[in-house]
Amino acid sequence: MKELTGRSPMKSPGKPSLRRDVERLFWREVAKGLSSEDAAAAVGVSPAAGTRWFRERGGMPTFLINPITGRYLSFEEREVIALLKAQGAGVREIARQTGRDASTISRELRRNAATRGGKLDYRASVAQWKAELMARRPKTAKLVANEQLHDYVQQRLSGQVRHADGTPVTGPQTATWKGRNKPHRQDRRWAQAWSPEQISNRLKLDFPDDESMRISHEAIYQALFVQSRGALQRELVACLRTGRALRVPRSRARQRAGGHVTPEVMISERPAEVEDRAVPGHWEGDLIIGTDRSAIGTIVERVTRFTMLIHLPRMDGYGIEPRTKNGPALAGYGAEAMRDAVAAQMTTLPEQLRCSLTWDRGKELAQHAQLKIDTGISVYFADPHSPWQRGTNENTNGLLRQYFPKGTDLSRWSDQDLQAVAAALNGRPRKTLGWKTPA
Repeated sequence: MKELTGRSPMKSPGKPSLRRDVERLFWREVAKGLSSEDAAAAVGVSPAAGTRWFRERGGMPTFLINPITGRYLSFEEREVIALLKAQGAGVREIARQTGRDASTISRELRRNAATRGGKLDYRASVAQWKAELMARRPKTAKLVANEQLHDYVQQRLSGQVRHADGTPVTGPQTATWKGRNKPHRQDRRWAQAWSPEQISNRLKLDFPDDESMRISHEAIYQALFVQSRGALQRELVACLRTGRALRVPRSRARQRAGGHVTPEVMISERPAEVEDRAVPGHWEGDLIIGTDRSAIGTIVERVTRFTMLIHLPRMDGYGIEPRTKNGPALAGYGAEAMRDAVAAQMTTLPEQLRCSLTWDRGKELAQHAQLKIDTGISVYFADPHSPWQRGTNENTNGLLRQYFPKGTDLSRWSDQDLQAVAAALNGRPRKTLGWKTPA
């Protein structure tokens, strides 16, 4: 076989793996913002294969986004070659029909043919698998070859925090890294935690004359996230500020869970009369958040700045029943609890003062359609990252922080306490109202 193919024997691992061009299509779908499972389904492979590709590359497509050049035979061309070969066409006939040089076809039929039966049998899938296997150019990572550079990077990334006299600081006790993201609301390991960009640029200052002590921040990220690199231990991703176990594609990072916000309830669809504040009855709302998942709802009228506070008591079982994924929201501001609380507050108003309500994009108002049915008030949502579109409410929330500071438990206040604070705010003269009060 070595004489026939002109290539050393290749051990067969069994069934040829999925083609590289399929994986390339997978990463293009991921770049559009799809999850690994959805991207796998889009290119016709199993969800397990998509998850494996994503984890092995640390969420990084590396070189797989750009299409291969026409210099190399594609899988489609190999299928044509296999078909013509099966029909008995010669090398020069195959070359004419594929637009390739005859020597290219001859070399392809010899090098990448299947040899298990003791003779050269050309099949497109096997030929593609062999070509991809031989095209790999494993390059030793710079952090593996340069021990001094490796030690420098690892020390700045995961080194100990020390006192002024040089003694190490123990820091909090943390759980063993489990291959996932940083623990939620738990202590994290204290480390020097320089970012890869800081390490890369600091090398130029610490070693101005040593060109071997150079590495890009992208190479450090790949050493952390890509399993095949092997230069840095994977658990060191916990020393990054984000603490992510995998990289997040940019398009996916821009997405926010907001399926409840449809085009017809965007702020751009709000009536024009709301902007000039000439007609009362248009409101803005949001939550102010405290510790231990406590919150207070705030609703402010745009013309008069009249403020109403919504009491959101915790539901039965909070702190007793274990939290379950996709289970009921027991903190008091789940979608159902929020709908009922807002409806109870708004129905105390005359009908002519229930025109519209503009809310932040939080999912606590996911049942806005039912709220409109119950109260007759139209609900609109602000654009992402645009708090100025609800400026009246944002300003009022700032005033309320005098009574409900950040970092305090807001669940300790009763409904009567909230109404007293609202009355104090509504009885305060306002410059924008000509020193009249909202009330």
